[in-house]
Amino acid sequence: MKPAAIAFVGKIRAAHPPDHARIAELAGQLSYPSTTAEIARRLQGIESSPAAAVFVAELETGEIAGWIAVFVYRTVEADARAEVSGLVVDERFRSRRVGEHLLARAEEWARENGCHAIGLRSNVIRDRAHAFYERHGYAHVKTQKALRKQL
Repeated sequence: MKPAAIAFVGKIRAAHPPDHARIAELAGQLSYPSTTAEIARRLQGIESSPAAAVFVAELETGEIAGWIAVFVYRTVEADARAEVSGLVVDERFRSRRVGEHLLARAEEWARENGCHAIGLRSNVIRDRAHAFYERHGYAHVKTQKALRKQL
């Protein structure tokens, strides 16, 4: 029998500059290696926009267990929706409801910003993440190729 998961005890709050190094470390766990300086530069642009937010899960000890980034996605062909651009929970704290609390905060932020839907993209190799999202009401609606050009 599987032991009961330890629940998340802490708070979800907006990210602050002292969190940048930890956010960078966790981005690496998501396979997006980043330096503290890169995170600081990126977050400067996000924090100056009312249409984007980054939240962290802070444990009672003060350690950051995970983060989520969300923004309003506006297009000509569809109503605005929120989009999660990244969600990572430290591998030591997975299955403790940290991701659930972060996702709930992003959904709350989306509603606060007039969005009636929220979406995200997840690499096809992340089966465990897909199961997590489906347990929280997300449905697989599209499969597509991601194309990019460096400028």
